Amino acid sequence: MSYIVAGVIVVIIIVVIVILAMGIRVIRPTHRGLVERLGKYNRYCDPGLHLIIPGLERLFQVDVREVLVEAQPQTIITNDNLNAKVDAQVYLKVKADEENVKASQYNVTNYENQIVNLARTTLRNIIGTLTLKSANSERGRINEELRGTLKNETASWGIEILRTELKEIDPPVDVQETMNKVVKAENEKIAAVDYATATETQADGQRRAEIKKAEGIKQAKILAAEGEALAIKLVNEAAEQYFVGNAQVLRKLETVEKAFWQNAKIIVPANGELVNIIGDLAGIAPVPVKVPVNTTPVRK
Repeated sequence: MSYIVAGVIVVIIIVVIVILAMGIRVIRPTHRGLVERLGKYNRYCDPGLHLIIPGLERLFQVDVREVLVEAQPQTIITNDNLNAKVDAQVYLKVKADEENVKASQYNVTNYENQIVNLARTTLRNIIGTLTLKSANSERGRINEELRGTLKNETASWGIEILRTELKEIDPPVDVQETMNKVVKAENEKIAAVDYATATETQADGQRRAEIKKAEGIKQAKILAAEGEALAIKLVNEAAEQYFVGNAQVLRKLETVEKAFWQNAKIIVPANGELVNIIGDLAGIAPVPVKVPVNTTPVRK
């Protein structure tokens, strides 16, 4: 009998150990846990070792890392009646607290699939009001508007919309070729304008240089003429000052000047005023010439 009791006890211990082993759960730091008992929420589990009652409790692990969700490519008609192929990405994560982890599991069936459908619908609404050109040039605004709409619509899902990105907005091939031609023509036009502006600037610079050169020559001639006039004025003033009251000497000096211009030789008295004046003006000492004295007696 004692052997039977002992065997039963051993079996019970083994069963308990097996049950405990079956109830051991380990939650990684990247996840959070929700425990349900008999189909009803029971408790929240942080990362670490946890025990549940097998058969009575279930542990659901929720990933709280950032997740990339691809919004499948779709064709959207823009405001200018062009078909554009649009693709987008949504980055999100479940908020790592009890209420939000519960909301991500109990308030929405599958938040990743729901985000895809919601993002596609929102993109159709946004891009449908824009032209193809504005849609390509306003990607930042579209991303912000898409993120804002998703954030508002998923407020009760326990998730955070981190960012959204448009991958592509591609028009049909024929429209793309036309757009490329337009862009090329605009670039060539800008290049032509820049070349014309540079040529005009260079010509204007050369013109200003020629004007400055002509002004310099003109100014040099004016200065030379002014200097010559000033020199003549000073000579005249000096002559007037030196020859005041000496009109006769001035007349003689003018006669000497004319003789010098004609390379003529003249004889003047060695001790006369005219000799001194000529010497002073020429910077030389005149050579005195002795005039022979006629000693022949004059007959009466």
